[in-house]
Amino acid sequence: MSLALLEIQAEGSFDARGRVRDLYGVVIASSDDGQTLWIGADVPDSLADELASAFQRSPALDRCQSLLERDGRAVPRRDGPSFLIEEGTRFSSPVRIERSDGAGRDALRRANPGNWQPVEWNELVDGSLGPWTMALEGERVVSICHTPGPLGPRGAECGVWTDAAFRGGGLAAAVTAEWAALLRPSGRHLFYSTDADNFSSQRVAQRLGLRPLGWTWRLGRARPRGDERVHPLSSLRSLR
Repeated sequence: MSLALLEIQAEGSFDARGRVRDLYGVVIASSDDGQTLWIGADVPDSLADELASAFQRSPALDRCQSLLERDGRAVPRRDGPSFLIEEGTRFSSPVRIERSDGAGRDALRRANPGNWQPVEWNELVDGSLGPWTMALEGERVVSICHTPGPLGPRGAECGVWTDAAFRGGGLAAAVTAEWAALLRPSGRHLFYSTDADNFSSQRVAQRLGLRPLGWTWRLGRARPRGDERVHPLSSLRSLR
């Protein structure tokens, strides 16, 4: 079941052939009930067959990397754990939290914490970039849980940011739990993932008691699609 959930988590990145869009490389997901390989859409079919064969042998990741680097260019490697935000996930906090379905969202238009472009921030507040929750200290936005990619038909994944001056106090856990409550009526499976070396993010998963699903390795080069710091659904992407 964990492997099936990892596939639901990833399905928003697949093209019509079941390949990972805009990737020259592979993604390997592993859980307690098996592992699977997803091949990037920019991998030639002949190389895709070799990668699929290499995946059946051990160590698969090193074999895949060797094949992908035959053109003389290195391929980056990232990995980290994935978690399921189960029904009933809660986190008690006195912090004020606004939601994308709330009446107070328009008051946040002048509360950009500075790491969103103005047009992008307005689109976020409008809800056109997906559901979000924000923690406030007075009128200052100090933590955000948002939806960093398109909602999938069966799943949604969150992204979390907290102002450096306010980290360690449970704000990320609070906005994540509220984001899950906001999305829960949709019936989607809700996911949280992070990188292997992002220990503060992993502590958020621990605070919330999230269910570990497995580990995912991403090996390859992504095709540039404008400014990667801009939300993929923002109108700014189409202007670049």
